[in-house]
Amino acid sequence: MTDAAPLATPSAYADAVATAVQAAAAYYADGSTPLGDDEYDALVRGIEAYEAAHPDEVLPDSPTGKVAGGAATGDVPHSVPMLSLDNVFSADELAAWAAGLERRLGRPVDGWCVEPKLDGLAVAARYRAGSLVQVLTRGDGLAGEDITHSADAVLGLPARLTEPLDLELRGEVLLTQDQFDHANEVRTAHGATPFAHPRSGAAGTLRAKDRPYRVELTFFAYGAIGLDDLGHTALLGRLAELGANTAATTEAHPQRCATVEEVQQRVEEVAALRSALPFGIDGVVIKADTATDQQQAGSGSRAPRWAVARKLAAEHKVTRLLGVEWNVGRTGIIAPRAVLEPVVIDGVTITYATLHNPADITRRGLLLGDQVFVYRAGDVIPRVEAPLVDQRTGAEQPIAFPEACPRCGDPIDTSEQRWRCSRGRGCQAVASIRYAVGRDQLDIEGLGGTRAVQLVDAGLVEDVADLFALTRDQLLALERMGDTSTDNLLAAIETARNAPLNRVFCALGVRGTGRTMSRRIAAHFGSMAAIRAADAEALAEVDGIGVEKAKVIVAELADLAPVLDKLIAQNVGTAVTEPTAPSNAGPQEDGPQGPLTGQSVVVTGSMAGSPLDGLSRNEVNELIERAGGKASSSVSKKTTLLVAGEKAGSKRTKAEELGIRIVSPAEFAATVADHLA
Repeated sequence: MTDAAPLATPSAYADAVATAVQAAAAYYADGSTPLGDDEYDALVRGIEAYEAAHPDEVLPDSPTGKVAGGAATGDVPHSVPMLSLDNVFSADELAAWAAGLERRLGRPVDGWCVEPKLDGLAVAARYRAGSLVQVLTRGDGLAGEDITHSADAVLGLPARLTEPLDLELRGEVLLTQDQFDHANEVRTAHGATPFAHPRSGAAGTLRAKDRPYRVELTFFAYGAIGLDDLGHTALLGRLAELGANTAATTEAHPQRCATVEEVQQRVEEVAALRSALPFGIDGVVIKADTATDQQQAGSGSRAPRWAVARKLAAEHKVTRLLGVEWNVGRTGIIAPRAVLEPVVIDGVTITYATLHNPADITRRGLLLGDQVFVYRAGDVIPRVEAPLVDQRTGAEQPIAFPEACPRCGDPIDTSEQRWRCSRGRGCQAVASIRYAVGRDQLDIEGLGGTRAVQLVDAGLVEDVADLFALTRDQLLALERMGDTSTDNLLAAIETARNAPLNRVFCALGVRGTGRTMSRRIAAHFGSMAAIRAADAEALAEVDGIGVEKAKVIVAELADLAPVLDKLIAQNVGTAVTEPTAPSNAGPQEDGPQGPLTGQSVVVTGSMAGSPLDGLSRNEVNELIERAGGKASSSVSKKTTLLVAGEKAGSKRTKAEELGIRIVSPAEFAATVADHLA
């Protein structure tokens, strides 16, 4: 949380109020703002502190005590005021708020419900006899704006409830990350400027009329007028029964907690899930769970007294784009990287961010010197989202695109969105070799970065296939290569020659594939020669490869044809890859048979002290599939087994709630003992 400087004078206070009002107006109008969430929250806290010390000087425009900071308006009255939430910014503040609520009630709170605070726009959806008749924004809490015209584009907001009730659903409308990316593709294709970030996209889309294109959004219900006798947990269950989407469908699903200590733990779990969620959250909401507690606590003019938002550090910040670097990857892809004026996001100083590709730069209309939104979720690589066009001064300059490969100077293939050096992998032979010999690919010990550079510089290796033609004399001629190190390296290469086909194929680094897809391709075709001969139609039959991805892979295979031919001639990768279970496999479907046949397995936590200790997560996933199961990374209703090691965390909690069978790493190892390598 960013701390604001104390407001020491009436002038400083007035300036702060004016800045906050301007930021709130932008935020609630179209989701844009000259301030990040942290800066706005700190500014408002400074205003509140000044007003507490100088109650006679409170300005009428002050955002304190007002829904939406007093910035939003509406012309359609709400049936019941649609309030905001008060905020707390630390575990201590949350504990103090909970203690204050219990003092107000004169007794302990009878359970809490903890759920994600979705970063979208609050709406009210009115139903008559089960049919949707009107959708409103929150506005100023007393009246909102009619946005019914956008309702058919909002997924999760049913046109009809499953029962013919008179009801008003309340919830959040947002753009998931996939919806946001698709929306910007559609907008730029129609000549419109891209959205700055998902929240601005949601605000703009809900208000827009008569667009020549469609942008889908997603609704999450969190309340209702007309079901007031239900506690919050029960209410969410009832809303799901009526056909509304709720956060119960997500990894950060609402959870009932008995004590404040359990609440604090769940807040930490939801915060840890933040980077994996397919949509943005800016906090965690804590609510007294029972209707009795809520009714007795009541509400103020701005917010209910029985609920609070535990704000999390912002993931969006505004900073300046100082430059663009062009880097060449191991497959020859030329990737732009933004050089930023340093900015702290979620405790991390960001100086670089991805720009994806040249088309992305053009689509977003970026200029050097722009003020830009930068996004970071958890440990995900930061990315630049969009410029603040209205902040431009006229001094901004166009971004220069390279006319030749920045690494080798050869021509650039610009036929696709992702530009590529015409030499392809040959431009970054060292990077390709280092990837190929990694643990989850060929696992060739003794062939690190320095040795790879030696081999490429000596002209002995141009691609991964050349490794298998190396001779003892060639290696001995290299600097610092003695008899022992040479023999060890040759032995490791010989072991890799007999690696399963999927590992050899994965070592090629084919675009559109990874470790899991390499296993599926290898199991489907059975030999490198069959893969080499496959066309797009044949590849599209592999589980998880559609028509479009198949075209990309075929093009890659054509580019790799000389390497594939050498591997085939040298009998590399002839070891059989066992069939893997299809992604939608069930107990009766074809696939490998074993103790996990028909099982969907999630592995979490440390495997220390078990026979699985020392295996990478990829190797454990391969083990699951050899034993007939399907490996998954997240717990859901489809999960049938959780392998929970030390510090299993939220996945174990969710598995327990769903009644999923949980075993220790040692128990799991005993089950699949016959399939352990």
